[in-house]
This record gives sequence, C-alpha cells and structure tokens, in this order.
Amino acid sequence: MAQILILYYSRHGAVAEMAQHVAKGVESIKGCEAVLRTVPAVSTVSESTAPEIPEQGDIHATVEDLSACDGLILGSPTRFGSVAAPIKYFFDQTATQWLTGALKDKPAAVFTSTGSLHGGQESTLLGMMLPLLHHGMVITGIPFCGTALSETTTGGTPYGASHVAGSNSNQPLSQEETEFARIAGERVAKLATALCPN
Repeated sequence: MAQILILYYSRHGAVAEMAQHVAKGVESIKGCEAVLRTVPAVSTVSESTAPEIPEQGDIHATVEDLSACDGLILGSPTRFGSVAAPIKYFFDQTATQWLTGALKDKPAAVFTSTGSLHGGQESTLLGMMLPLLHHGMVITGIPFCGTALSETTTGGTPYGASHVAGSNSNQPLSQEETEFARIAGERVAKLATALCPN
C-alpha cells in the first residue's frame, strides 16, 4: 500500500474537516492508504509539550512520518496570508530528512482554510510549497479541467484546495470545496503509485 501522509494543523476544525475529504480522495485510489497526522500548537511563552496522542483528533506527527510516506498533503489555516506557526515549527525540525533526501521525488499538495475570500489563501498555499520544494518534492495543484474552479464563489485555487470559513469560523465546506479537497488527495495518490511503486 502506498501511504499518503495528510499532515495538518487545525485550530477551529475547518482544516481537520478538509483533511477528512482529502483522505477520501486518497483512498479512492486502489492501493493507497491515507495516514492522518496533526501537529500540536506552539506556545507563545516557551516550548510547548503535548502528548503523542491528543485527547481528540489525529495522532501528532513525527519527522519519521515524513520518511515513511509515499506522498504528502500539507494543510494549514491562513495566518495573515501565511502558514500557521505549528506547521512552520514542525518543518523547521526536518533538516535530517532534507539532508538524506527522505522526501525527494515524492508527490505533494497543499490545502488551507481562511476567514475570508481574500484572506490570503493563495499566498498561504504558495508559502506551504516552499519547504516541500526544498525537500525535492513534486508539487501538484488543482487543474482547471471542468468548470468548478472557474465558477466557485467559495474556496478553490489552482495552487491547492481551500475553504472560506467566515469571520467566526462557522461556514461549512461548500460542495466545491469538498470536491477540491478530494481531488487533491486523489491526484497525490495517483502520482504516488506512478512515482513510488512499492
């Protein structure tokens, strides 16, 4: 089985919900398994510690999860047009994986949720790609085939799946947004089976 790591941070639940739809896309491809992992919040005062298994949600990721995966789909809420600190902190610890080429030539995609339609979705998605490119990953996005990207009035970009959560983080995912998340998972899974046959 090709293991696709869906690594995310979610503060209010929207990114976690998107991760579930990404996982459905991954598992729609024969021979692929979705592995959902999250990262703990970071403290503003000192280094935070958190149990490996949180009280709720997915297990916290380790850098070893990166070496074990056949593909990676990275999700983060938008923080002022950029990736959330917990994701950045996690990738700041991956120098060994970078030196050994643990992620080289593996497929990857990114997804995000923002408070508003113009809250920095695209800059966050592009920013999340940077460490993946440094690791030598093969990045895929959401293609403009069909009409969904052209007609969506909610989230969705060619750079990755996205969601508009609203200023109170209470907007449910639209039909298009769930479809974009599924497509992201499906595309990485298909590429993984082609690039990393087991």
